[in-house]
Amino acid sequence: MLEALNPQPQDKILQLMALYREDPRTDKIDLGVGVYKDATGLTPVMRAVKAAEKKLWEEEKTKTYTGLAGEPAFNAAMVGLILGDGFADRAASIATPGGTGAIRQALELIRMANPKARVWMSAPTWPNHPSIVKYLGMTGVEYRYFDLATSGIDFDGLMADLEGVAEGDAILLHGCCHNPTGANLSTDQWTDVIALLQRKGAIPFVDLAYQGFGDGLDEDAVATRMVAAAFPEVLIAASCSKNFGIYRERTGILIALTSPDRKAVVQGNLNFLNRQNYSFPPDHGARVVTMILQDQALAADWCTELEEVRRNMLGLRQSLADELRRATNSDRFDFVAHHRGMFSRLGLTEEQVNVLRQEHGIYMVGDSRINIAGLNAQTVPVLAAAIASVCG
Repeated sequence: MLEALNPQPQDKILQLMALYREDPRTDKIDLGVGVYKDATGLTPVMRAVKAAEKKLWEEEKTKTYTGLAGEPAFNAAMVGLILGDGFADRAASIATPGGTGAIRQALELIRMANPKARVWMSAPTWPNHPSIVKYLGMTGVEYRYFDLATSGIDFDGLMADLEGVAEGDAILLHGCCHNPTGANLSTDQWTDVIALLQRKGAIPFVDLAYQGFGDGLDEDAVATRMVAAAFPEVLIAASCSKNFGIYRERTGILIALTSPDRKAVVQGNLNFLNRQNYSFPPDHGARVVTMILQDQALAADWCTELEEVRRNMLGLRQSLADELRRATNSDRFDFVAHHRGMFSRLGLTEEQVNVLRQEHGIYMVGDSRINIAGLNAQTVPVLAAAIASVCG
């Protein structure tokens, strides 16, 4: 049987990671992998996470299964963190193995509810979005999003494409810190998108992977809360990997907003999907997150450190934009300072990206997406000079 299997295409980012590891140069720079790093190149364990884990180690009495949907306290804490007050009676939810697990379960739920639903995704989007859609045999459709000429949003193109949405289609939206471009919709643009999707009878599906990495913890949830308040049904996939720094614990949540009288049925279907996929979701990371959010002191320390992380990335963005302006004697890359989150797409050609890797030891994804958090004060001018050299 297994001889019938065909080789699968390699993930480009994982392939880039392998090339970076094999590169013997000591001054190489990794801007490809999408994880936060401090100035030393380490992805640190946050102070509040360490404190919560220590407390959990001391107090935990069992490792038995949790519920199919995860611990209710985790789900409630995450609904509050993402949506604020006023949504508990509408929110069915399940804990998932990371944000990817939440996306997979959301797509499964869409397919169960409406097998003919198309899934609309921004061009570009995180590569796993279309990959999972295709694997599930669903129909994926792109809508214009990023304008390569301006490194901003092609909002006219976006709105024109979304006019093609049919009732019951699902529209995948990045709640903040768009991956891979770093370019976000303004509040006014969100208002226009919401009005269009309301008119079309579409189902918003928000991917919120970077809450707290852009403009602030609450500020990054504004768009998601606008969507939640505007539609009777909304799907939200959220990750704790980035804002709590617990990547390997695989901690995420899928929230399905519906009417109060349909909540029990929707919750039952979410539980069913968990049962079919992995039964009980991982609990360690979820329990740590719950402990932090329920403890005033731990929550305050977590917020403080998260804000330090956010400001560090903003500082790196501004420094890189300034260095690129000096190195290129142009404002071509000023957009880097205005983008938000870990990523920006620089607008370089694949050939230029290859030259940066081969001649300068600078690793970025082929479409020139860079992880801002992979930089530090010493490597910013090195990157700027290298970019100037390939753009000259």
